[in-house]
Amino acid sequence: MSEIEREAMEYDVVIVGAGPAGLSAAIRLKQLDADLNVVVLEKGSEVGAHILSGAVLDPCGLDKLMPDWKEKGAPLNVPVREDNFYMLGEAGEVRIPNFPMPPLMNNHGNYIVSMGNVCRWMAEQAEELGVEIFPGMACSELVYGDKGEIKGVVAGVFGLEADGSYGPGTEPGMELHGKYVFLSEGVRGSLSKEVIERYGLSDGKEPQKFGVGMKEIWEIDPAKHKEGTVTHTMGWPLGSNAGGGSFVYHLDNNQVYVGFVVHLNYKNPHLFPYMEFQRFKHHPMIADLLKGGKRVAYGARAISEGGYQSMPQMVAPGVALLGCSVGMVNVPRIKGNHNAMLSGIAAAEAAERAIKAGRASDELHDYEDEVRKGEIGKDLKKVRNVKPLWSKFGLTASLTLGGFDMWFQTLTGGFSLFGSLKHGKTDAAATEPASVHKPIDYPKPDGVLSFDRLTNVSFSFTNHEESQPPHLQLADTSVPIGNNLPMYDEPAQRYCPAGVYEVVEKEGKKEFVVNFQNCVHCKTCDIKDPAQNITWACPQGGEGPNYPNM
Repeated sequence: MSEIEREAMEYDVVIVGAGPAGLSAAIRLKQLDADLNVVVLEKGSEVGAHILSGAVLDPCGLDKLMPDWKEKGAPLNVPVREDNFYMLGEAGEVRIPNFPMPPLMNNHGNYIVSMGNVCRWMAEQAEELGVEIFPGMACSELVYGDKGEIKGVVAGVFGLEADGSYGPGTEPGMELHGKYVFLSEGVRGSLSKEVIERYGLSDGKEPQKFGVGMKEIWEIDPAKHKEGTVTHTMGWPLGSNAGGGSFVYHLDNNQVYVGFVVHLNYKNPHLFPYMEFQRFKHHPMIADLLKGGKRVAYGARAISEGGYQSMPQMVAPGVALLGCSVGMVNVPRIKGNHNAMLSGIAAAEAAERAIKAGRASDELHDYEDEVRKGEIGKDLKKVRNVKPLWSKFGLTASLTLGGFDMWFQTLTGGFSLFGSLKHGKTDAAATEPASVHKPIDYPKPDGVLSFDRLTNVSFSFTNHEESQPPHLQLADTSVPIGNNLPMYDEPAQRYCPAGVYEVVEKEGKKEFVVNFQNCVHCKTCDIKDPAQNITWACPQGGEGPNYPNM
C-alpha cells in the first residue's frame, strides 16, 4: 500500500487499543509530562464496545495509577464478599474449602466489575489530562521507518472494495507517527502478531497457550442474587476431554456474569466448546440459579494462558507490546487486568524517560526489565507451572501439584522444585485426527437456559458491513475441505463460538462458508485451526461486537 498517499500526524506516543493497558499508559504519560502528545486509537465503536465485561479486578494496578480512584468515581462498586470453589459432577458438586488455597487465590479486597465501564471511566480520566482518544479507528497497518523501526500506524481506512482493493469510495485513512508506538490490542492482535513474527520476539520462548472464554450476562430472581459472591467450578462437563472451568460473579442490580473457559490445547476435534458452555448451565447448581431469569448479553474472547515462560520479548525498535499482547494472565486467578494496567504504567514511564533524554524509535529495554523483574513478573512466576501441570497430568493431579507449587513458591520467595515446566506444542498442533476420537453427543439447547449460537450472537450486538473484504482470511481456500474435513472433521465448525464457519453441500459438493458478519473477534480460529490457515485481520473501525454498557 506504499503507493497510497495519506496525511500524517505526529505524536510523541501512539497507543493502539483503549483497553486497561493502553489507557493506563496514556494516563501515566500525561501524569509524568502534561506536554507530551498522546493519542489512543480504538477499533470499537466506542471505548468499551469490544471489552467483554465481567471480571474480578485486583485494584493494585489502579491503586498505582490513580490512588484516589474512589474519590474520582471509578465504577468499582461491588467488593467481593464471598469466595466459593466447587468440583462438579454431572448431578452434584463438592465444595473445595478455602483454607488450603494459596494466599494469591484469595479474592478479599478485589471487586466485581464491568471492565467495559471501567475502561469508559478511564478514558474520561485520560481525556481530562489531554489525551486524544479516537474510537472507531481501526489500525490496519504498521508504518516502518528507513532503518526497519516502527514509526507509526495506518488508521481509519474505510470503504475498501470486496476484494480488498482501493476503489473510488475508499477513504485511505491517515498515518499516525510516534516516537514510540504501544500495541495494547489484547489477545492475538493482528499488529502485535506481525511484530512478534517480524522481529522474532518469541524465539527461544515457550509457545503461547490460549483458552476461549465465553460469557453471558443474566438478570436473575432477586431472591437468588447474592451481591459480591464469586464462584469458580472445575470438572463437569469437560471431564478429561479438555481443561477449563467456569465462573459465576454476582454484581449489582440482580445481575450475574456466567462464564466458561475451555483450554484450546484439547486433542479431540469433535469437542464443541460453545456447547460445553451451554450444557454446563444445566448443572443443578447453575440451573437453579438461572431459572426464572433472562440472559441479556453474550460474548466470547480468547485468553492468553501461557504465562511467564511464554511471554515474548516485549520491545522492538520503536514499539512496545502491552498487556495481553504479551500474555499477562494469571491463569489460576483468572485475572489479567491488573497486570495489563501495570504494564501500561511501566511502558509509559520508560517512554517518558527516553523522550526526555532525546531518544526515539529505539528499544525500551527499561520497560521489559520492569515487567519481568517487577510486580508483573513476580505475580506470573509463582503460577508458571499451573498450566503445564494441568496439560500434562490432568485436573486432579494439577490441583495437588499446582497447589503445592504455589504454596512452596509463596514460602520460598519464588523458588520451585519443578523449575519452569515447558508447554511443548502449540494449541493448533495439539489437535489430533478425528478418527482416533469419538464424536460427542450434545443435547439440543432448550431456549430457556441454553441457546443456539446464532441466537446468542445476536446478544453480542455484533455487526459487520457485508460489502467489505472478509477480515477472516484463508491462506489456501482448498485446505478446509481438502485437508481439515477428512483429517479433523473440520473443527472450525465447532471451535468458533459465533457460528462463523460452516461446511455445506451444494450440488453434491462440500463447500466451506465463512460468515464473517457473525464474528465477535474472539480470535479462536487464528489460534486453533490445525493447519494455521486462518488469519484474523482487523476489520474497518467500529465493526464487531458492541457489548452493552452494564
